[in-house]
Amino acid sequence: MRPIPVAFHIWFLEVHTYGIGLALTFWFGLRYTERRLRKAGYPWHWVTGMFVWVIVAAIVGARALHVVSNLSFYTHNPGQIIAIWQGGLSSFGGLLFAVPVAIVSSRRRCPQLATLRFADLMAPVLMACWGIGRLLGPQLMVAGGGHPTNQWFGMYYAGQVGKRLPVPIFQSIEDLTIFGILLLVERWLRSTAPVPVEATGAEAPRRLLPPSGIVLGVGMVLWGIERFLDEHLWLGEDGHLGSLLVQGAGIALAVAGLVLLISRIGPLQRWRRGEEGDPAPTPEPAADDGAKEDGAGSGRDGSTAEGQVDDSPGTVAETPGMSGARVDETAADPGVAAPVASTTAGSGSSEIE
Repeated sequence: MRPIPVAFHIWFLEVHTYGIGLALTFWFGLRYTERRLRKAGYPWHWVTGMFVWVIVAAIVGARALHVVSNLSFYTHNPGQIIAIWQGGLSSFGGLLFAVPVAIVSSRRRCPQLATLRFADLMAPVLMACWGIGRLLGPQLMVAGGGHPTNQWFGMYYAGQVGKRLPVPIFQSIEDLTIFGILLLVERWLRSTAPVPVEATGAEAPRRLLPPSGIVLGVGMVLWGIERFLDEHLWLGEDGHLGSLLVQGAGIALAVAGLVLLISRIGPLQRWRRGEEGDPAPTPEPAADDGAKEDGAGSGRDGSTAEGQVDDSPGTVAETPGMSGARVDETAADPGVAAPVASTTAGSGSSEIE
């Protein structure tokens, strides 16, 4: 049986399926991030600029950690260090470089979005991208399989002899399952959101956001356990530095996520009683493209169009039938309008104020 093809040719150009898979995964992550920010009521137009730097940092970090983990091979084959089109990207290395870049960029481009809140929004995006990326990335690269096997579900991979465990498929199922769990956690938090105890003004109270870090903590625990078990059972080699680093990083990530969840218990209880929580952001109003182009409706400077009456108090609108006269709210009260009219008539003014 032939292995899964890892490249094809378009005329003289060799195209690697691994690279195509990564590009599609990054594109999906960008669009899904924009959608989640927009749905949560935050600005989202800045995401594309952030993603460019995040992608570069993720690739550099993922490759760097992979090379360090397999230093003996790359010492004898230095020309293979930059051959990322053949695979060899470490998930933890990508996180190590990309997360700080994303945090700094988000703080500069969207300061109203707290870092931990942003991480909560991004956790499901990362899990969905990993689930898709495992199918479109490692599954289609050289040496993408796991340990040798004789089971019926074993598959053949380029660069590996015999049938191998289809670990990328296993990991995709695991990651998409975690993605579904995170969405359920978000739904549970939305369903238990309390009404604020005190409401200011005549406006209806806005929904209180749950304590940030809960979705992120759940994702850290589950994904850390997954990566440890995957490496320990299906991928790792006894005594190999890269395998030991991945297993150690998985345990550390799960422990850090557990600590984060424990720290959220108190704020979660106070939030459910309505005693603590940040108000949900007000969604950005939908822009009217026709109004932007024709100048109809509200202008860029906040002025109203000719012939349109603004219902907000204290504003004055010009109508065609008044011949340039301005009408104020005082005209509605005869007791006020009459003295004003007589005064202005004596002075020869044509304006009624």
